[in-house]
Amino acid sequence: MKTAFTRIALATACLTFAGALLAGEPKRPECIAPAKPGGGFDLTCKLAQSGLKNAELLKAPMRVSYMPGGVGAVAYNSVIAQRADDPGTIVAFSSGSLLNLAQGKFGRYDETAVRWLAAIGTDYGAITVRADSPYQNLDQLIQALKKDPTSIVFGAGATIGGQDWMQTALIARAAGIDPKNLRYVAFEGGGETITAMLGGHVQVTSSGLGEVTPQIDANKIRILAVLSEERLPGKLANIPTAKEQGYDISWPVIRGFYVGPQVSDEQYNWWKQQFDSLLTSPDFAKLREQRDLLPLALTGDELKSFVFKQVEDYKKLAGEFGLTQ
Repeated sequence: MKTAFTRIALATACLTFAGALLAGEPKRPECIAPAKPGGGFDLTCKLAQSGLKNAELLKAPMRVSYMPGGVGAVAYNSVIAQRADDPGTIVAFSSGSLLNLAQGKFGRYDETAVRWLAAIGTDYGAITVRADSPYQNLDQLIQALKKDPTSIVFGAGATIGGQDWMQTALIARAAGIDPKNLRYVAFEGGGETITAMLGGHVQVTSSGLGEVTPQIDANKIRILAVLSEERLPGKLANIPTAKEQGYDISWPVIRGFYVGPQVSDEQYNWWKQQFDSLLTSPDFAKLREQRDLLPLALTGDELKSFVFKQVEDYKKLAGEFGLTQ
């Protein structure tokens, strides 16, 4: 009798837990990419969209929508003000988002204003030119900049002080060039930046590596340097690092999601569990690799602590360039 009672109690507990999880599942899931299509935020949302669908972790299909403006600022403010308790909305973020938060570029809201959900991968900054560019390596580009910093136009999906600008500024500083002397054109998202470069409107792009690798097979671009500590694995192994070319610069790019500040614990934990399951899946690892992202698995409080630490580090870096408000 005791064994039968125990089994009944256990079954009841399991049903209750399953019911709670089901109750937390959103009916109309949506991922907001805070930029125009084709950039890193788009890549992040579509990776989650494919991964969650393939692993059957979402019953309803998740749509991807776009909310450009301020490299994430418009989406951040909109979600907090208008979708604070919306359980179906997740929003993509990157290291660039955290850098902008560190500089107060998201208005009156800081890094404590949302619930940080999951980080699903990382890539690195990249300096890229067209395939027919005269610059064969990073040092050739640097030497041209030393002769005349205004002779080359950089394009990036961020304003001055943003992540892509910071990558060019760090390289310029390492080469003894004042970053303020560089010619820099800001676009709304990485997709727009690549289009501008391929069209000849800018000569060099600074971006996340995952934003430009789709162009490699088409032989339309040349990546002069990846901003990683060491060469990356697989098909990216032929891309030289800035460090091996004499410029000690690295810039890892985290990619993940947050939700509104008033999303309930039940609904937040439902999402967290889905991402915890997804991040252990070999099939998802293949999807991530196909998008040239490297493993990074952080959820819940672990991600929250990571984000807060990154923002503090970025505040110090921004201060070095005189960018703090």
